[in-house]
Amino acid sequence: MAMSVGSSEADEPISTINTTPLVDVMLVLLIIFLITIPVITKTVKVTLPKAANIPTATKPENITVAVDSSGAIYWNNTAVPDTTALIELVKVEAVKDPQPEIHIRGDAEARYEDIGKVMYSIQRGGVVKVGFITEPDRGIRGVR
Repeated sequence: MAMSVGSSEADEPISTINTTPLVDVMLVLLIIFLITIPVITKTVKVTLPKAANIPTATKPENITVAVDSSGAIYWNNTAVPDTTALIELVKVEAVKDPQPEIHIRGDAEARYEDIGKVMYSIQRGGVVKVGFITEPDRGIRGVR
């Protein structure tokens, strides 16, 4: 292995490409694009609404169906013997114009099956507007 110095090889063109300047230029371009893209992006100036928890406005025509921890069903504080009777009560309300909303108040200890039966009965009765009444989370994630 000998090294030749000052021979005729110095006059020959270099057959390899030096990629270091190419990489430097690409990194500079990348930095320029990363800095200028957020400046170029324009958005329409709008005032966004503030999120607030608005209490449910209880109208006199709204109906409350409650399910306690034992699975008993209550129609506006009156006990309902079974889901068949609940369907009949819902059918009477479903033909009214405008149709009233039914709010379901389920006990935290109630079984999902009992709440599901009430929802299914309301659906079979023909009422479209159904909602759930819950307690607000106080103290969790700063909710007041």
